[in-house]
Amino acid sequence: MKKEGARYVIGVLLFLCVLGLGFTQQAKQFLNIPTSIVLFEGNQAVIETSSVEIKNNHDTAFIQNSGNHSQLHATEIGETEAVVKMGNWPIKAIDVAVLPEIKVVPGGQSIGVKLTTEGVLVVGHHLIDTTKGQKSPGEFAGIEVGDMITKINGIKMHSMNEVSKLVQDAGEGDKELNIEVIRGEKAIKTVLKPEKAKGDHLYRLGLYIRDSAAGVGTMTFYEPISKRYGALGHVISDVDTRKPISVHNGQLLRSSVTSISRGIHGEPGEKLASISKDKDVLGSIHKNSSLGIYGELLEGSKMENQLYDKALPITTASEVKEGPATILTVINGEEVEEFDVEIVSNIVQEEPGTKGLVIKVTDPVLLKETGGIVQGMSGSPIIQDGKIIGAVTHVFVNDPTSGYGCHIGWMLEEAGIHTGLIHKKAKAS
Repeated sequence: MKKEGARYVIGVLLFLCVLGLGFTQQAKQFLNIPTSIVLFEGNQAVIETSSVEIKNNHDTAFIQNSGNHSQLHATEIGETEAVVKMGNWPIKAIDVAVLPEIKVVPGGQSIGVKLTTEGVLVVGHHLIDTTKGQKSPGEFAGIEVGDMITKINGIKMHSMNEVSKLVQDAGEGDKELNIEVIRGEKAIKTVLKPEKAKGDHLYRLGLYIRDSAAGVGTMTFYEPISKRYGALGHVISDVDTRKPISVHNGQLLRSSVTSISRGIHGEPGEKLASISKDKDVLGSIHKNSSLGIYGELLEGSKMENQLYDKALPITTASEVKEGPATILTVINGEEVEEFDVEIVSNIVQEEPGTKGLVIKVTDPVLLKETGGIVQGMSGSPIIQDGKIIGAVTHVFVNDPTSGYGCHIGWMLEEAGIHTGLIHKKAKAS
């Protein structure tokens, strides 16, 4: 019994020692050292340890050890391995990938967005007052708010006019319609018969539908050679259904900020903007994703009021530092201005996301005019040390001076300007 008791005590003591070791500064530092680092040529990364060396150099990178930190300098495109040492003992390996430098032109311009949906969106039901009572054929057929009507009688639908013609033809011929809808990622088929209201000559589905959407936002970047661009930094959702809009096509239009509704605690502010009377089309919209809208600028079109005429390099998420940065945005007319912000937090994400950065507005002019981050500012590029690091995505409802941002690498992936960041992610272990 005494031996078992002694073993139990020794086991508990060993467990407590191991547990305590996990809370030491050295252990925390070791856990925070990444197992892989991605850098663009000419950039550098700080590693939180005092002794690192390059194992397989190949002129790809070199290390400068100084105090409690080490700086990894990327010199040429390629891959190598860095080794963290404790004394003469190697304790951790870091895979290092150096990628070709990518440059894009930062935006900040106010833009108008006009989307045509991939089908016809159902945004509500309504009852038809028929001779047999009130009914909604669409609701009876199981069609739900948020469904996208893609085909009627095998014919693809793109507009409300197309739907209306088929509905009238079916009603006058006393026929049913074969409806195909998309609900989320699921395809559903149903049948319904149009009804006519008392005293009305038109047949109806008992559905409220919409085939387009419009709004305003901010341009994030464009690539000067391919003319590919990214904007907004978050998905465009339907105002009624709150579901992402599936885009058939769309137009990017010139826009001008007319006034600002300031943000206050508990109530986000908003940019009020008008789309150009001349309906100046700047480009096409091909994609509406969780990280914004993407497409190509039209040949010959030019983004006006640029603060940066030349393209700037981008950074990887691991290169972003907590501290001062700036954003580009419009608060009056079409003039792009630069405002001071602070990077409060930076998260190196393994999957694309809109909340990789936490930023706080520190510029007194912007705070006075807007109260901080307002709706319509989404997509405003974030710049640090002469490099584009991301875009504004959301405001904190209870603190309009602060909000989220996404890393620029994810937006470039969405635009088809590949950075390799998705396949080579920095991880801590």
